Amino acid sequence: MTKKERYAGVIAYFEAQVPIAETELLYENPFQLLVAVILSAQCTDKRVNLTTPSIFAKFPTPQKNGKGKF
Repeated sequence: MTKKERYAGVIAYFEAQVPIAETELLYENPFQLLVAVILSAQCTDKRVNLTTPSIFAKFPTPQKNGKGKF
């Protein structure tokens, strides 16, 4: 079996088993998704979902410094 055939088999499997790929990360906008994905590389999605609400409350956008100033 060639690499291309193995790749096609893996893709076919996931298309059949998980036709709609979704993340378990909770987010409201692209900024939050980016932060959550970066954090999820270091811990579980469950832990990210527990910690990001307080992070996003303090830093809701990339421009906010946590003190309401830009």
